[in-house]
Amino acid sequence: MTISATPSVAERSHRLAELLTFELGEGAVSTEPELIRKVSSDWSRMSPILQEKVPAGRYLADLVVRPNAPEEVPVVLALALEARVPVTPRGAGTGNYGQLTPFEGGVTLDLRGLDTITVEEQTITAGPGAKLTAMDAAGRAAGRDIWMFPSTKGSTIGGFIGGGSAGTGTTLRGTTTDGFVESLTIAPMDGSARAFTVHGEDTQPYIHTYGVTGVITSATVRTDPARDWVAIYAAFDGYADLVDVHRSLLDLPVLPRLASADEPALVPTLPASVPLDPERYSLRVIAEASTVAEIERRIRAAGGSVVAVLEDYAETDKLSSMSYNHPIYFWQQAEGNPPCFHLETGGTVLWDDPDAIRAVYPNTRLHLELMGTGPLAMVVGDYVDEAQVLAGIPALEAAGLGVHSPHQWYVDRNVALAVETARRTDPRGLLNPGKLDPGLARPDTRSTIGTH
Repeated sequence: MTISATPSVAERSHRLAELLTFELGEGAVSTEPELIRKVSSDWSRMSPILQEKVPAGRYLADLVVRPNAPEEVPVVLALALEARVPVTPRGAGTGNYGQLTPFEGGVTLDLRGLDTITVEEQTITAGPGAKLTAMDAAGRAAGRDIWMFPSTKGSTIGGFIGGGSAGTGTTLRGTTTDGFVESLTIAPMDGSARAFTVHGEDTQPYIHTYGVTGVITSATVRTDPARDWVAIYAAFDGYADLVDVHRSLLDLPVLPRLASADEPALVPTLPASVPLDPERYSLRVIAEASTVAEIERRIRAAGGSVVAVLEDYAETDKLSSMSYNHPIYFWQQAEGNPPCFHLETGGTVLWDDPDAIRAVYPNTRLHLELMGTGPLAMVVGDYVDEAQVLAGIPALEAAGLGVHSPHQWYVDRNVALAVETARRTDPRGLLNPGKLDPGLARPDTRSTIGTH
């Protein structure tokens, strides 16, 4: 008697492709190799550790499904569940941690086609594939500002909520878990073929959990009345002078939308709209127009120079594109720079004792950001290997810093809540498998930095 082998994921996926094509129509399903390779990775190559572990092409989906209507998403998940095929949701692919890597193959669910945008009185509702650039433009046209958007403003709202946490606007509004999200419509992988909507605190299990608890099919996020934002560039001769101004910005009557700063080593590769002195410390602020004169006064009082004040709103986007981890990318792209790694850190030690960080990682370069509770920083160090990076984290924590490692792909915020929720919404563990580990403690992946 011959016993037939259990079909592989790839075999089950290709059978599913026929069914999904019938359900969704021609063009919604693809097995084209180049497309599969493109959508099976993200910007995790910024991490030398992840570049070694999840290089482009090592883990590939078996097919790409691109729904054209939100109601198609729960149907796709129900059919994939029946076929026992894993599903990995994807937006624009601008994440940096390998969250969308399809470790077990199956379906990559490309949500970029779900990009409707509706501006309400105090909120914006959008499909998960709507880009933050389009949402911001729609909001500004209606006299509203989105609470925050990521430094990669071309990211999708679904990707930002599902995988991001902070960005431009964070100084006042905290992270994506601090009230930014009013409601979410979620497609579970429980066989129901029906989506459901959650509001307020009930959205927490679906924020920054990489889709393991369900796929976002619609998001409603909060807005403020639009303000007149201005881009300010300043330069300083010393770190202490820079810090004096950076920390003082929290006392302004209207908090900045963003306040980024870099040590001289990172300055030459920044693609600024104005010339930046590579020998000086750079401060860049997105400030409300009524506060510009006071910020200029503080810069000069600290011995700094006001390099430029640019009133065009488009210039604030340009400034925003040099925030958070983007300076690391620019550094990496410059010819002749040594390989580097970065860690996401938070705490007033960044202002008060930067040498404590250099004692752990020599040749550290600091990129600062401003939260409503204090500074964040990308600690940029010379890369040797993974052991070198991980060995320094306890020392940074002992010095008083909160540390989050961007060199891993696991859900690391509200893990217990995500596990509990996934038992209901994904009982077979087919949503973005490999990203939710309930049992392994990782002191190097804390993500409480800057949360309110």
